[in-house]
Amino acid sequence: MKKRGFSVVGVIIGVLVVALIGIAAYMVIDGNNKATNFNNYDFYTAIEPTKDNGDIGDHVKGDKNAPVLIFEYADFQCPGCASINPRVNKVVDELDGKLAVVYRNFLLSYHQNGTAAASAAEAAGLQGYWKEYADKLFAEQSEWEYASASERTEYFNKYFNEVTKGKGDIEKFNQDIASKEVAKKISFDMGIGKRVGIEGTPAFYVDGQLITWSSEGSLVLNGKTITWDSARSGDDFGKLLKEIVETKLSE
Repeated sequence: MKKRGFSVVGVIIGVLVVALIGIAAYMVIDGNNKATNFNNYDFYTAIEPTKDNGDIGDHVKGDKNAPVLIFEYADFQCPGCASINPRVNKVVDELDGKLAVVYRNFLLSYHQNGTAAASAAEAAGLQGYWKEYADKLFAEQSEWEYASASERTEYFNKYFNEVTKGKGDIEKFNQDIASKEVAKKISFDMGIGKRVGIEGTPAFYVDGQLITWSSEGSLVLNGKTITWDSARSGDDFGKLLKEIVETKLSE
């Protein structure tokens, strides 16, 4: 028996795990990782799967061996993150191997569906569809951001079927959403974000320096100071990223 392209069993499992997500949400947002020694990690490299992140490594847009890495901290329910996401993807594609963007979850406590969305993206990633699902969440943000738990489950299952073209395992997807591995991954990302001083999203770092995309700012790369009034618009942010990459590659 099917419903909107996904099984009723999948929906039932999804509804059942909503309670577990709710229980885990505070621990995830709080960065429940007191047992993790973050001194063992370089926050400015792409981190591989370890026991501390639930064996789920950093997600990288582009070639992880690209000469320039920029680190993005974002919340799927953040409007600014959704608006800037297509521009980030476009710049990564246009620079063709010169730039990679490492994505990390940083949840904002006042976003009612942010934890569930991050969990869904990580669950999709366990089946090899993280980027496609992340892009879908950002593109459809207005549809699910204030949805009830049951509506949210239907949306997330629908997106999973769409990005996997029906080839994904929907039951596994729903089980993974509420798994301890996914919770550890999100909590691990949050722990890093707090340690590098993230206060809001989206936040981008290069060489340990914050790119203040929504207001004036500056950073020093290769002895050169790059300044900007605001990179809030997509075009301005794209130009800024390209200038950063060009400057980095002039070393």
